Amino acid sequence: MAVTPDTIAVALGRTAPLADSPAALQWQMWIDDALMLIEARLGDVALLDQARLDYVVRKAVVAQAGRPDDGASQVDVAVDDARVSKRYDGSPIVILDEWWDLLSPSGDETAGAFTISPFGASDVGSRDSRSGSWVGW
Repeated sequence: MAVTPDTIAVALGRTAPLADSPAALQWQMWIDDALMLIEARLGDVALLDQARLDYVVRKAVVAQAGRPDDGASQVDVAVDDARVSKRYDGSPIVILDEWWDLLSPSGDETAGAFTISPFGASDVGSRDSRSGSWVGW
C-alpha cells in the first residue's frame, strides 16, 4: 500500500481533502519529496520493505503537516508563569535518524558490539603457575 493524501488525512484524523485541492496537492508533493530523499540515500525504493517505507513516508509527511503553515519560524505559548517556545526551521521534509535506521537496519539486530565478562575471566587460557605452560587451549 502506497502513501496517499487520503492515508495522510487518516493519520492526522482529518477529512480527506478533495483530489485537486491545495492541501491534497501539497501533501502529495511532500510524499514525493520524502520518497525522493529516501531514494537519494538508499537507492531504489522498490527494493526496500514496503511496509517500513510507507511508515517512514507517512510519519515524515504527518510531521510536516503539523508544522505551522503561516510562515512563522517560532511559536510561543505563555500561560501564567509558564512559557513554551517551539522553533521551526522551515526545512521541507525531515526524516529522523530512527526512521533511517528502520529503513536500512544494519545486519543482525540482536548482536552486540562486544561481550563483557563479569569477573575479568580470560576466555583464551591461563598459565599454570607450577609448570609455566598455558592451559585451557
